[in-house]
Amino acid sequence: MPDYEHIIAKNQDGVTTITLNRPDKMNAITPTMLEELNQALSDAAADDGVSVVVLTGAGRAFCAGLDLVALGQLKLDAGSVGSGLDGFAGRAIATIESMPKPVIAKVNGFCITGGLEIALSCDLLYAANEAKFGDTHAKWGLRPSWGMSQRLPRAVGFRMARELSFTARLFSGVEAAEIGLANRSVPAAELDQVVADIAAAIVPNSQEAIAAYKDLYAAAVNNGLADGIEYEQVTKYKISDTNERLAEFTKK
Repeated sequence: MPDYEHIIAKNQDGVTTITLNRPDKMNAITPTMLEELNQALSDAAADDGVSVVVLTGAGRAFCAGLDLVALGQLKLDAGSVGSGLDGFAGRAIATIESMPKPVIAKVNGFCITGGLEIALSCDLLYAANEAKFGDTHAKWGLRPSWGMSQRLPRAVGFRMARELSFTARLFSGVEAAEIGLANRSVPAAELDQVVADIAAAIVPNSQEAIAAYKDLYAAAVNNGLADGIEYEQVTKYKISDTNERLAEFTKK
């Protein structure tokens, strides 16, 4: 694996774990971190030995968003963090959503604003009960530009999304699961094992079938019901292991 400055990437048993690694800064986002994240994701997407990607953070945060001290030193226009950061973030998030392998967000601690936008782009999200989520754009006079306004309401519904964004309040992993933002929340001591079990349950399945599912679920988000059903019926995928898997079942 390459040596990175702001992330750690490790492969084991078909799972690549990417850890945002600025624990002293609560894994606050930098352009370098986003570039490295995109590279590690792209490498995992291209590696036939990888079936699942787990994204997490070092220390007591998943990702606390942008470094507000550094951001405060810039002259921002109309609440935008700038096209440079938007570009880096947009590429990393697009890679998460377009790669043919499932990406699991393992939210171990603070997951705030830009960090939440990254987590929302993942396919699955598991949180520690003690984790703290929040969309604090409005608190700092910022507007979202990494997809918050589109992905958050799709996860929790428009009324709840408005509440969370308008109040900029923090909420726990327990509430994240209750409102549908997280698949599940568990005590922090159990989070690693729960995510490892989920990843291990995915690994033996057909990578090609899961890639098809990932594309079909993306179509479900972006299309109406009728168009989505038609897309499911007419879209062709490369799935080459069907007969082998059925033959194995027949032997058993």
